[in-house]
Amino acid sequence: MDNLQIKQLLQKYLDGKCTAEESALIEDWYLQQATAFQRPDAEMIDRNEQLMLSFLEKRVLNKKTVRLWPKIGIAAAIAFIVIGAYFFRSTFSRTDNKDIGSIAGIAPGKNGATLTLANGQEISIVDALDGEIASQSGVKISKTKEGQIIYELTDQGIGKVEYNTLTTTRGQHMQLRLPDGSLVFLNSASSLRYPTNFAKVAIRNVSLSGEGYFEIAKNKAQPFVVSTAKQDLKVLGTHFNVNAYLDEKAVKTTLLEGSVKVMIHSNSPASSSGERLEKILKPGQQSTLDNTGIKITEVNPDEAVAWQKGYFSFYNEDIASVMRKVSRWYNVEVEFSGLLPEVGFNARIDKYTNIRDVLGILEKSGAVHFKVEGRTIIVSK
Repeated sequence: MDNLQIKQLLQKYLDGKCTAEESALIEDWYLQQATAFQRPDAEMIDRNEQLMLSFLEKRVLNKKTVRLWPKIGIAAAIAFIVIGAYFFRSTFSRTDNKDIGSIAGIAPGKNGATLTLANGQEISIVDALDGEIASQSGVKISKTKEGQIIYELTDQGIGKVEYNTLTTTRGQHMQLRLPDGSLVFLNSASSLRYPTNFAKVAIRNVSLSGEGYFEIAKNKAQPFVVSTAKQDLKVLGTHFNVNAYLDEKAVKTTLLEGSVKVMIHSNSPASSSGERLEKILKPGQQSTLDNTGIKITEVNPDEAVAWQKGYFSFYNEDIASVMRKVSRWYNVEVEFSGLLPEVGFNARIDKYTNIRDVLGILEKSGAVHFKVEGRTIIVSK
């Protein structure tokens, strides 16, 4: 359908004049748009919020099954549909919950990190002035006005191989340009250890804790390896995301471009034989490594890197997983009270949104309730 046909059919649907076939067509169109986290043209959604909510709720409540989510269930689908409405009208994020009505001092995350040099010196990137901030072993380290850290070789033939560590706390993220030209985006509560000079190493090896998005400069003579607690990734030149937080149930590696080899450590519980397991990822695939083994699935890679583009992206995630992301970005503590709903939340929310509105959006699902005490968010059913 083109935009005009969609607009005409949506008007008929809202007016209750659609045939059964037309109703199914417009409902499936909307669900496909929402599943892909796309926003339908604003011209089509020009009636008041109550009509849109009625349209969304009618799709779920009046039918026994939801074709696009056969395994999630009606409660989870309702949570998805109601939250999905807020992408179209920012007013939907308002909340009447007095427990989260006024939150002071809790701001979204921002650029920031601590750079630890090989000699143990620590440099706060937030406090450092733009320009050169350090030099060592033939390498100049500088900070751009956008806050990115850049390593530049001044003399490839001098100095020994030394290692630096870039660390973000909760509420921080940082971009890093390595001396080989590779680009790394480091998420909140993460760290990356790397050599300051790749000229004298056979393998460009870095160690990651937490989450990072990588765009690796191609160099067939020097493979690039990202090591985490449970796996290594070997690449030549590619774009990929690694989520290796220790408080998550699994390590997830998502490939956007090129190819990577996932190599599971022989001492990992996932390697029951004690041998080193290896899997090759293709673009659009994600490996999930937990104690039961490794699984390769086809995914929408944009969801995995939404954090790097400024969004929270939840896809059938339980509330505990959702709140871990909120906790890292807003630098807050989270406590859970009583039994929590077994529903999957699906949403894409701007990470720079006021935390009150984020919680309000999640509450509108009817599945959870929040109470804020200082910098602690208490979650209940």
